[in-house]
Amino acid sequence: MIEAWRIVKAEYADDAFSGEGAVRHGGRWHSEGTRIVYTAESLSVATLELLVHMPRPRIPEYTAIPCSFHERLVHVLEYEKLPENWSDPIAPLSLRRFGDAWARNRVSAVLRVPSAITLVEFNYLLNPEHPDFRSIEIGDPRPFSLDLRLIT
Repeated sequence: MIEAWRIVKAEYADDAFSGEGAVRHGGRWHSEGTRIVYTAESLSVATLELLVHMPRPRIPEYTAIPCSFHERLVHVLEYEKLPENWSDPIAPLSLRRFGDAWARNRVSAVLRVPSAITLVEFNYLLNPEHPDFRSIEIGDPRPFSLDLRLIT
């Protein structure tokens, strides 16, 4: 089993795996209107993803939620299939198009993509609309706080 992590503001913990936030806000791997859930292969990578997207230093209450899934649910996006500028701070449109097509065509319940922050670790995108999504085990939410040294 593969374990992944999602960090959300505590107020959104009950809805963390619905993909509703992604529908309202586009990201590196999807366009607004596409329902996916971003997770990371470790709590540390999830923390870095949170920090890099934080518009300004603030410390709301966060919740960390583990999930696990079988390797057979995962489609792996290989580095050689990525455009040269895939990790640029402003993601190329081709990544969003790829993620949208992956979700729309229900290629897999999980897509493994490289982290644009560390380049050698991975994020897992989950497709709540894929029939196998229900086999993803979502763990119990737990309080999560950032060390103030990370944002000062």
